[in-house]
Amino acid sequence: MTFQTELINWYQNNKRDLPWRHTKDAYTIWLSEIILQQTRVEQGLPYFNRFLENFPTVTDFASATETKVLKLWQGLGYYSRGRNMHATAQLVVNNLNGIFPDRHDELIKLKGIGEYTAAAISSFSSGEARAVVDGNVFRVLARYFGISTPINSPAGKKEFYILANELLYQEDPATYNQAIMEFGAMQCKPKSPNCGVCPLNQTCFAFKHNQVSLLPVKLRKAAPKHRYINYFICENDHQVLVRERQAGDIWQHLFDFPSIETPEEVNLNTSSFAEKVSDVFGMAASFTLLTSKKHILTHQIIHLHFFSLKNYIFNFSKQKELKWVSLTILDELPQPKVIHDFITEYLHE
Repeated sequence: MTFQTELINWYQNNKRDLPWRHTKDAYTIWLSEIILQQTRVEQGLPYFNRFLENFPTVTDFASATETKVLKLWQGLGYYSRGRNMHATAQLVVNNLNGIFPDRHDELIKLKGIGEYTAAAISSFSSGEARAVVDGNVFRVLARYFGISTPINSPAGKKEFYILANELLYQEDPATYNQAIMEFGAMQCKPKSPNCGVCPLNQTCFAFKHNQVSLLPVKLRKAAPKHRYINYFICENDHQVLVRERQAGDIWQHLFDFPSIETPEEVNLNTSSFAEKVSDVFGMAASFTLLTSKKHILTHQIIHLHFFSLKNYIFNFSKQKELKWVSLTILDELPQPKVIHDFITEYLHE
């Protein structure tokens, strides 16, 4: 039995019953693929269901406001993906007569769709013979064939894509692609895979040479940048002051609170931070620490302090991104997850 048929047989007996596997609609498959990037199925499934419920067609998606899209996306991270999806939906409606493409060469032209996503959508919707290479596929191929080239290097990506396309099961590429990805997700897992019951263990290089924990190889990323953001919570007459974050930084067009960013952790026992607060919010301003949190992004670690602020002064004509909202309205606005968690914990007591 070949590598391909072993995987397909395993898949037919072990695959999860997932909603996007019951359709060939390119729009629905696109939703699932974008939402599940960097997200486990268990976490992504509720988001997929919410998006499909709110936007059953690409026309519905295109007609939505960005605020609604980002609110539904809240908690997934990588908010640029949500914005790219919105832009893509609008392009499909305005330029492609509302018909979501199902061929690789058309898909790759759309915003937010790279090689992996274009291959996945075209394979699953139209049966196009394109190899899908995601993290699961990298892992299966690296272990089974004993490939030590780093998967996140240009040479590694080229090597794995060539191999994946050579292995593609031409008779049924969609099922084969689903099979190898599912095998990586459920059987050939990143940590502690159950190699003893693996149908490929007799011919797997990593298993035979005791290298399962060593493959695949990844180049080490640069150390993340640490940032220190101090938020100030201003409440007045059952309203709270919020800020819409602008372009050019993390959390673009999401809502948080007025803040002061410092180059290092603030020391509340010294006068220097109090002087910064006075410079920004007026000499009479006073503040009390409510809580501290840490939020980890791909390339940044955000250290956050949340303060209650009193006796403040704001110049709203110069800070147009600020506005007063009720807690009800605040709940409808898209927020970074760490801000949402703070609101839930401290403003909805």
